[in-house]
Amino acid sequence: MTSIECVTLDVADASAADRFYTTAFGLGRHIRLRAAQAPTTGFRGFTLSLTVSQPGNVNRLVDAALDAGATPVKPAAKSLWGYGGVVRAPDGAIWKVATSAKKDTGPVTRQVDAIVLLLGVADIGASKRFYTGQGLTVSKNIPGTYVEFAAGEGPVKLALYKRRALAKDAGVAPEGTGSHRLTIGASASDFTDPDGFAWETAPPSDVLY
Repeated sequence: MTSIECVTLDVADASAADRFYTTAFGLGRHIRLRAAQAPTTGFRGFTLSLTVSQPGNVNRLVDAALDAGATPVKPAAKSLWGYGGVVRAPDGAIWKVATSAKKDTGPVTRQVDAIVLLLGVADIGASKRFYTGQGLTVSKNIPGTYVEFAAGEGPVKLALYKRRALAKDAGVAPEGTGSHRLTIGASASDFTDPDGFAWETAPPSDVLY
């Protein structure tokens, strides 16, 4: 089964971005950085979500990101589904930190339980068919609204939203043009999906950008 091994973000300053991500989230080799300046404006069509076990962990990670230079988009707050907040990294990528838990049940840490890449797509059904054709297995499906794929052996899970719904969830305007500034490193061969998201064979874990 196809699985996501890492996500590469195109950034203007790779050294500065590395300092930010190391300080804010400490995700190591799962988030890679590549110096590039492809034109882009507005919403890039994706968000990255860190799932954690309790609200205190959300606060710890959001505060670390803000201290490292992120911009607040949605303050951490309770909702019907749990607790979470959204920040924009200095390179422009949008990150959500969230938990389904309503209260803390243990010591507060920066432990990340899962990384989810959410793609905003034009046609949920067409993108679902495309990705199942690439070897991904659907684990959750809300017809026309949301699709989640099993992570397999990879550290990053993939999910699909309608583009406008994803932007609303993130707290940003849905308009945007140009490059996604994102490359998905996977166990599969290179391809590009119907919405222009590029996939490539993941490099060895000791290769850094």
